Amino acid sequence: MREKLAGLWGRSGTKAVLASLISIVIGMVVGSIVILIVGMTNSSLGLKSAWEGICLVFGGMFSTGRNAAGSLTFGFNPTSVGNMLFRATPLILTGLSVSVAFKTGLFNIGAPGQYLIGTAATLYIALSIPTTSVPAGVVWILAFLGGILFAALWGAIPGMMKAFLNINEVLACIMTNWIAANLVTWFFDGSVLCNAVESGKTGYIYKTTFNGVETPKMGLDILFPGSQVNGGILIAIVLAILVYILMGKTTLGYELKACGSNRHAARYAGISDRRNIVLSMAIAGGLAGAAASLYYLSGNTEFFWSTYQSLPATGFNGIPVALLGVNNPIGVIFTGCFMSILNISGLQLTNLTAYNEYITDVIIATIVYLSAFFLLIRGLLSGRHKKTEKPAGGPAPTEEPKPVESTNPGEGSEKGGGEA
Repeated sequence: MREKLAGLWGRSGTKAVLASLISIVIGMVVGSIVILIVGMTNSSLGLKSAWEGICLVFGGMFSTGRNAAGSLTFGFNPTSVGNMLFRATPLILTGLSVSVAFKTGLFNIGAPGQYLIGTAATLYIALSIPTTSVPAGVVWILAFLGGILFAALWGAIPGMMKAFLNINEVLACIMTNWIAANLVTWFFDGSVLCNAVESGKTGYIYKTTFNGVETPKMGLDILFPGSQVNGGILIAIVLAILVYILMGKTTLGYELKACGSNRHAARYAGISDRRNIVLSMAIAGGLAGAAASLYYLSGNTEFFWSTYQSLPATGFNGIPVALLGVNNPIGVIFTGCFMSILNISGLQLTNLTAYNEYITDVIIATIVYLSAFFLLIRGLLSGRHKKTEKPAGGPAPTEEPKPVESTNPGEGSEKGGGEA
């Protein structure tokens, strides 16, 4: 039994999961400390309110409100669980987008721009094709595939710049992000798709329910009544499984990972490194586009396009989702749900206490910050920073380095001292 546990502990995957869990726990603790400090320094809140806030941070998704005595009650809340699954859908897919690029040795910080391009393509197709002549189901499929295709093409741009011009993908992605933001704003400016029917709506695009195109519930509305959940979460899980099979069980996935490990060695082995770099970023872009498609095809949300001043946070949140999921497509499903749980907890914190929901953003920011130290935490768990233990018989004998022999008179002096 001890040998099995030792073998389990020796696996790199075990330490990677523990490093992610440590990051999550520290983030939750930091958020609790913030709530406690705010409660102690604000006379209108007090310690009781601080304790309620901490309870909501850890279990807000299961809060059912307050009872007659004014105390918080907890239990299974189908509405909150359904909303959590709805919010987790785009997070899972943007996490997959970042994860696929990571596996190929690339940092896809362009997911926000790809998300926007996918949004524009999806909404234009879904709202422009009349459902009186084309069935709504067919329009939904065309809009979904169109969002994936256009986002994949947009993601391939920084991939080509990296593959053929050796331009850093981070710089290329940042530029394509802001180009996408302004391009989408220009595209919808004065568009007939703007919501001019509902009073007070400015800068909003119609929901897809306006055209009768929306993602089917697939029975999830019965399990989670009163929530926004639909079949999009099931599609996201299927895509995550397909990505897992692609990266771990196919020749293409092996080639992509080989390019990520060592691009030059992969090329020496006969693998087209340029093709795989472009293909990796295209797949990543397509997954970010799928996130946007499923989010806006739900019919629950409106797209605000007017004067985009910031990029969608969903694209950036895919980075910690991928890191905490150890870039494993199956792990990304769970970390995407966890980040969504924090969002639901923030809403409950605002609705049931006097605290601001942005306290949960402090927790998320802490987790994101710690995810940057993921390798350090994993190294500490592996004991790499400990000094090598001496053998019981005393210090290990050291072998004196032998001088380097060379037939070139100038080569020995270069290797010995080098230039100042």
